[in-house]
Amino acid sequence: MHTKEIHKLFRMIGHDLYSSGAISTHGGNLSLRVDDTIYITRKGSMLGHLGDDDIIETHIDVCELDEHCSRELVVHRRIYQETDAKAIVHAHPTHTIFRSLVSDEIHPLDSEAKLVFGAVPVLAPAESIASPEAAEMLGHALKDQPVAVLRSHGPFAKGATMQEAFYAVSSLEISCHILDLRDSTGLALK
Repeated sequence: MHTKEIHKLFRMIGHDLYSSGAISTHGGNLSLRVDDTIYITRKGSMLGHLGDDDIIETHIDVCELDEHCSRELVVHRRIYQETDAKAIVHAHPTHTIFRSLVSDEIHPLDSEAKLVFGAVPVLAPAESIASPEAAEMLGHALKDQPVAVLRSHGPFAKGATMQEAFYAVSSLEISCHILDLRDSTGLALK
């Protein structure tokens, strides 16, 4: 994959995350692994309006190129080191974050989510943003699961492609919205 294609992919997924409401203006981060290179969004970037300088190239191991990367690089790097991930999407979707505040595991009701990922673990490190503990917990959880949620911070999803990781995030948000509708209406399910 050439740099131009990588930048186009980041812009597409970043725009889709923002336009779907899964992130705020400056929330979330994206990354892609190509061999021992990690492409990741810049610290403070606006995913809905990414420019070429908002995508930083660094390495799988800690190096001097890390300075301008998203502060979540520690988490992305660990997930790449521990799993088969080729891409990672992290977002802050409202219903998913709410579910993480009231559940230790999210159990989707809809058939699509049940098929795609089943029950989703909610992880509760002492510090959920860019911490080594969060990185370790996510690296472990995502070995056999496409998506996991950090309590109050949102989902991290892995995929063979960035589209696949985004699919897990968006499917989980729809599932959490369905759970919230069930809870708010009190209607019995059939």
